[in-house]
Amino acid sequence: MKKNVFVIAFMLPVMLLFLTGFAQPAESQSSFKLPEYTKFVMKNGLTVYLMEQHEVPLIYATCVFPAGAVKDGNRYGLASLTADGLLFGTKNYSKKQIEETLDYIGASFSTFAAKEYSQLDLSFVAKDQDTVFPIMQEIITAPVFDRDEFDKRKTRMLMELQQAKERPQSVIRSYFDKFIYADNAYGNPAEGTNSSVTAIQVQDLQNFYNQHYTPAGSALVLVGDLDSKAMKEKIEKMFHNWTAKSQPIPAQQVRMPVLTRSRVLLVNKDDATETRFLIGGYGIKRSNPDYVAIQVINTILGDRFTSWLNDELRVKRGLTYGARSFFRPYKTTGLFAISSYTGNETTFEALDVALEVLNRLHTQGVDEATLSSARNYIKGQFPPQYETSGSLAELLASMFIYDFDEAFINDFQANVDKLTVEKSQEIITKYFPKENLQFVLIGKASELRDKVSKYGSVTEKEIKADGY
Repeated sequence: MKKNVFVIAFMLPVMLLFLTGFAQPAESQSSFKLPEYTKFVMKNGLTVYLMEQHEVPLIYATCVFPAGAVKDGNRYGLASLTADGLLFGTKNYSKKQIEETLDYIGASFSTFAAKEYSQLDLSFVAKDQDTVFPIMQEIITAPVFDRDEFDKRKTRMLMELQQAKERPQSVIRSYFDKFIYADNAYGNPAEGTNSSVTAIQVQDLQNFYNQHYTPAGSALVLVGDLDSKAMKEKIEKMFHNWTAKSQPIPAQQVRMPVLTRSRVLLVNKDDATETRFLIGGYGIKRSNPDYVAIQVINTILGDRFTSWLNDELRVKRGLTYGARSFFRPYKTTGLFAISSYTGNETTFEALDVALEVLNRLHTQGVDEATLSSARNYIKGQFPPQYETSGSLAELLASMFIYDFDEAFINDFQANVDKLTVEKSQEIITKYFPKENLQFVLIGKASELRDKVSKYGSVTEKEIKADGY
C-alpha cells in the first residue's frame, strides 16, 4: 500500500504538468509549422533533405529507394531480402564489422522493404558521423550480398513465413491485399511466400539492387545536430560517384481490378477459436487533397478508443477487445478497411454490427458536436507525432515518396478547423466505401461457411496453403 501511495504522490505533479501542457495547445497548435530544411538534388539525381535540430546531439539518417514489393514481379519477397541484404556486408566492411562498429558507438541501424519503397535508417551521436558515414555510404552504394549471410537470412525468412500463418493478425492484410488487387503489383506480399522465397537465389538480390537502387529515384534525409552547409559538402563528396548500375525499367501502368460486387474470402484455420476479419475496398492515394478531412471522419468511425466502431463492438456489446477502421494510402492507390476479431459464435453478429455502423455514417452523417470532438482530438494528437528528429526524418522521406509538401504540416490545423458538417457528408459519400464491399475472414470455416455467403460470393482457402 505504501508503495502505491508513493507512486501516486510522485505521479500527481507529473500528471498535472502533462495536463497543463495540453491545456494550452490552442496557441501552440495553431502555430505548429514544419521546421526549416534544405533540399537539393545532386547531379546524379539523388534528392537530399537536411534539417537542423540542435536540442540533442543526435543525427537521424533515412534513405529511401524505389525498390518496394511492387517491383518483385512473381518473386515475392525479393525486395525484402534485398533490403536485408544491404547489411550482409560491403566492399570494405563485413557484416560483423558493420555490426560491431555501429554497436560500439551506440548507433542504431535497420533496413526494410515496404510496398512501394525500401528504406535504410541510422541514428547516431553527431560526433561519430565520421565513423558512420563511410559505412553508410558503402551500404548504399557497394553492398556485396554475401552468400553465407543470404542463406542464413533466407532460412529464417522461410521459418518466419511458417510461423506467421499461426497468427492470423500477422497475415490477414496480405490476404486482403491479394484478394482486392489480385495480379496487380499492389497485391504482392512484401514478406513473400514459401515457394517464391525458396526460389530466390543470391544473384537475384544483386540483380534487383542493380535495377532499382538508383540515385535518381532515391532520397537521403538527415535531421539532427548538424550544420547544413557543411553537411551538404560531405554528402556531395560521399555520393557524387554513385550511379545507376543499369537502366531502370519504365513504370508500367497496370489497371486496378474493378470491384463490381461484394465478395468474401474465407481462410480456414481449423484450430481457430476466434474469427479475425477485414471489410473494405479501395481507399485513397497519399497525396489526396482531402487527406486531412478523411482523417477527421475516420477518427469518428474507427480511429480512437471512443470511435463508433469500438463503442458498438467492444463497449456496448462486448464482442471484441478492439475494432477500428483505417486508410492505407499509397502513391497511386490505397485501401480502406474495418478491422476486428471475435469469437466463432459471435462472428456474424460482429460483422453485422460493423456494417450497421458504416451504414449509419452514410445515412445519418455526423453532427456538429461529434465533429467538434473529432477535430479537437486529432489536433491534440498531431504535434506530438513530429516532436523528434527521427519522426521529422520519416516525414521528409514520406513527402518525397508520396509527392506531398510541407503544406500538410503547415496547414493541418486550418484544414481540420474548416471541415464542416456539410463537407463531412461529401467526404463520407466520396471516400468511405459502402457498395461492393470485400470481406476477408480467417477462422474455422466449418463454423462459418453456412452463413458467410450472405455477404457476397465466397472463395475458400486453407491458411496452411502456400501464399495468399
